[in-house]
Amino acid sequence: MSEPEWRRLNRANWDERVDVHLGPGGYDLTELRRGAGRLTAVEEALLPPLAGRRVLHLQCHIGSDTLVFAQRGAEVVGLDFSPRAVAAATALAGELGLGEQARFVEADLYDAPQAIGGQFDLVFVNWGAICWLTDIDGWARVVAGFVRPGGMLVMAEGHPAALVMDSGKPTPEGLPGYDAPYFLDGPLLCDEERDYSDPDARLQNRSTQQFFHPLGDVVSALIRHGLTLEVLREHREAAWKMFDCLVPGSDGMWRWPDRAWLPLAYTLAARRSVTNR
Repeated sequence: MSEPEWRRLNRANWDERVDVHLGPGGYDLTELRRGAGRLTAVEEALLPPLAGRRVLHLQCHIGSDTLVFAQRGAEVVGLDFSPRAVAAATALAGELGLGEQARFVEADLYDAPQAIGGQFDLVFVNWGAICWLTDIDGWARVVAGFVRPGGMLVMAEGHPAALVMDSGKPTPEGLPGYDAPYFLDGPLLCDEERDYSDPDARLQNRSTQQFFHPLGDVVSALIRHGLTLEVLREHREAAWKMFDCLVPGSDGMWRWPDRAWLPLAYTLAARRSVTNR
């Protein structure tokens, strides 16, 4: 069976980003290399104790966030569809002496149950993950299937209310303008030359197809597949410079320059009941 065009384009884009994110203008891995890696404050606020736990990080890219869990004593598995990302994550784990605690698997998200199997104390999904997926109900089925009874999902994601906007279409006030409807049917065809981490980098594989998933669809799908929502928070800040007008804070997050026009991100925690198997 031939690979869908949306997946082929998106994989080529993410394969290319690996070298960008490992380069001098990419991800800052200083704290991780010191053995003191941290996630953003909004993610840290939802994490349970990690020592001795089994953790699955879906769509983990180069594994920089995945290895934070390993540094805290968890046994971790990271999954990504990019072979170059999985190779980079595996190499990074070896460099940090975490190869015994961290394993990285190359597979499409929807094939994860066959590629990994088993259940986990914590399933983790973060930042710019689900916009690359066509079927949010299928995603929720995969996620929920990996959560053991008593275990939980923690998720941090860009807010879909903000993602309808784009800096390339600014308003007279300098705010991002509308780019796509919130209830978009089908893919959004994107042509992005710049990388979100290194704005000086120029991508060759710049064409991608992305998909909108309203917040209600995400939450309802998780509930439908047996998880109980415990926390849902909307945030004025995001983990990356989503729009040109955003300004950085001392915490490394990006915010609106004046008032919070729209939420930029959301976090959630959902749990599988010990009686819901």
